Amino acid sequence: MQIGENIRKFRKEKNMTQEEMARRLGVTPPAVNKWENGNSCPDIMLLAPIARLLDISVDTLLSFQGELTDEEIKQIVAEADSRFKDGAFKEAFGFIKKTLEKYPNCDQLVWQLALMLDGYLMFKEVRDPGKYDLFISECYTRALESKDEDIRYSAAEALYNFYLRKEKFEEAEKYLEYMSRQNPERKRMQALIFGKTGRVQEAYKAYEELLFADYQIISVIFNSLCMLAIQDEDMEKAHYYVEKQAPLARLFEMGDYYEVTGRLDLAAVEKDEKTAAETAEKMLSSVERIMDFTVSPLYGHMVFKETNDKLTAELKQSLINCFKDQDSFGFMKDNSRWQKLIERFSEG
Repeated sequence: MQIGENIRKFRKEKNMTQEEMARRLGVTPPAVNKWENGNSCPDIMLLAPIARLLDISVDTLLSFQGELTDEEIKQIVAEADSRFKDGAFKEAFGFIKKTLEKYPNCDQLVWQLALMLDGYLMFKEVRDPGKYDLFISECYTRALESKDEDIRYSAAEALYNFYLRKEKFEEAEKYLEYMSRQNPERKRMQALIFGKTGRVQEAYKAYEELLFADYQIISVIFNSLCMLAIQDEDMEKAHYYVEKQAPLARLFEMGDYYEVTGRLDLAAVEKDEKTAAETAEKMLSSVERIMDFTVSPLYGHMVFKETNDKLTAELKQSLINCFKDQDSFGFMKDNSRWQKLIERFSEG
């Protein structure tokens, strides 16, 4: 909606005539008529007085984007997409440009249409595609100032990819600052920039940190799924999830300790004495090698805290105390192998 249409709409909503509006603004009625018909625009110094008179903001006066619903945005985007598919690229771009002139402050629309234009430039043969770069980057930058966090993040990601494709790596890296440092995708994107700009050791380290974090997340998820299956009394599914954990630990080269730990909780629930004893023995036997993953080539560029005998002894004692817990392992009190195991490692 253009400024003239806005003036007409809100003037009528206030039941105000063109003559009354002209009088209160100190202009002539024909001037107001010309504004509303699109034949001229108000002087910039009149924008604030007009907005106050109509009880709206200057932003609303300049672009009534507030009327755009999600459905209307969806329809505009669909129309733009149809024009790219069925018509000439230049005409489709003209539609986008005109639409964004009409709704310059609708952040969602600005971002989506810029993304669409950017995408079609990658996959369509377009004459002199570089001439659209400034328009696209300006649209993304506008969306970057949105009050909507999701739109800001999406715009930052779009600008990162935009400059990455153009091999302007330093420019691309700037937009990572708009993303949370807790977001693993940010670290992956940073690692890619490290590699592209010759910071190879930093790239290795970032990728390795992602691998290490992914193992921990996936392992916790499998354990949670197992517990959920137990709660659901689906023991077949619980075993299915447990059996995934050993190959996972091997894949990520975590060491013997992590390959067996997943079985213990299920054995305790099922009161499976044989599996409980075997698993506990393997855990206690491998506890001194619990940090084996630190020497794996998979994590060769990461720095880990050094372990010492005191820490290992404390961890072993913690396991023994756990195995002595009657609530969890009371069913093993008469199992001679279990008792000998606890006695042997307690002495050790």
